[in-house]
Amino acid sequence: MEEHYNNKHINRREFLKIVGITAATSTAAFYGCNTQESNKVSSSTANGATGEMTYRSFPGIIDDKISILGYGCMRWPTVPSPDGKGDLIDQDAVNKLVDYAMAHGVNYYDTSPVYVQGWSEKATGIALKRYPRESFKIATKLSNFSNFTRENSIKMYKQSFIDLQVDYIDYYLLHSIGNGGIETFNARYIENGILDYLLEERKAGRIRHLGFSFHGTTAVFDEVLAMHEKVHWDFVQIQLNYLDWQHATGRNVNAEYLYAELEKRKIPAIIMEPLLGGRLSNVPEHIVARLKQRRPDSSVASWAFRFAGSPEYVLTVLSGMTYMEHLQDNIRTYSPLIPLTEEEKQFLYDTASLMAQYPTIPCNDCKYCMPCPYGIDIPAILVHYNKCVNEGHVAESSQDENYRKARRAFLIGYDRSVPRLRQANHCIGCNQCSPHCPQSINIPKELQRIDKYVEQLKQQKL
Repeated sequence: MEEHYNNKHINRREFLKIVGITAATSTAAFYGCNTQESNKVSSSTANGATGEMTYRSFPGIIDDKISILGYGCMRWPTVPSPDGKGDLIDQDAVNKLVDYAMAHGVNYYDTSPVYVQGWSEKATGIALKRYPRESFKIATKLSNFSNFTRENSIKMYKQSFIDLQVDYIDYYLLHSIGNGGIETFNARYIENGILDYLLEERKAGRIRHLGFSFHGTTAVFDEVLAMHEKVHWDFVQIQLNYLDWQHATGRNVNAEYLYAELEKRKIPAIIMEPLLGGRLSNVPEHIVARLKQRRPDSSVASWAFRFAGSPEYVLTVLSGMTYMEHLQDNIRTYSPLIPLTEEEKQFLYDTASLMAQYPTIPCNDCKYCMPCPYGIDIPAILVHYNKCVNEGHVAESSQDENYRKARRAFLIGYDRSVPRLRQANHCIGCNQCSPHCPQSINIPKELQRIDKYVEQLKQQKL
């Protein structure tokens, strides 16, 4: 993955030329915050014409005042490349999203050298450079997934400063530990001396807070967390939502356990995948009705965001907001955050139990599996399949009552969602994708299963 990223490097002038960024940019107003500190977690709101964003801080642990809504920069909007080969980030759209977020109090931005196929840090840096450095917090990661050498890791770390156009990084993460077990963790960060290097960088002030993001097994989480007394993890980023709270799939660990271990040690938690890659905003119709009955004027997604933001030791909740309407809805949910009551939590636990019965593929649309060397749009295929499962458009037999409707919806939706040259029938099973999947999905197996189902629908042989 790093090799692909390194091949993507171009200078800033070339980058600006490709994505068509103009020199004239506007700066939106940023709203500060008033905080009443306590000896535990501090929550506050920022007063302004645009609403009252909730902020969190942990006096004595993390003194920054962080917006409870954090911007995840792994899903920036894209446009087709002029040469027809792939997509490029739409920098003008990114700027508009950042302007709106900043104007409404969002001050935490999370990126990585490998997001959006290597372009996210550059685009995020360009958008934020237009604001005073003290008005935002930037988080990025050491994403040394395939090249563990000290030389490559330090090169990636230093390149982040260049791409983000900053001279310090507020929150720096060891990226997605857990995949590959503790042996892989040791190879990526211990045996090459990189963790010691980063600790020195924190001491020098170039890293202000050091932590890690986690996808993996309980054994790895426990062992790395046990390093806290020596390393002093400033924060930990975990996957937390009302489905994963007690129903985590694959090798992932229930969020209830992860959060409890952090709370026990008073380590602030940063939350990723509050919507499970959109799965908790695109739920079955009877689940929509269930949620709407309780809060008719609130979006389906708002339930998931309130759940993710309610625990006391959550610092911020990341959302990869590609579209303005998603950003606006999330800002409404968190301006201010109304924490869930105990009765509402139980309501969501029961909702999760109902949802766990649906045979969806645990794809979060993170795109870590991309690009496929054969051009297959893996996330789009899996997202379409899950959508059809939730909508009742995956028929088990041609004898099903709604077979004709389900068949038509699946096939037409498939062709609209995924160009035919990028569909599952082109998978040769090379398995370059699966090792990068945080959810441990056997991607070739799922693609082959979906392709077989599509062929059966086409031939009406179910």
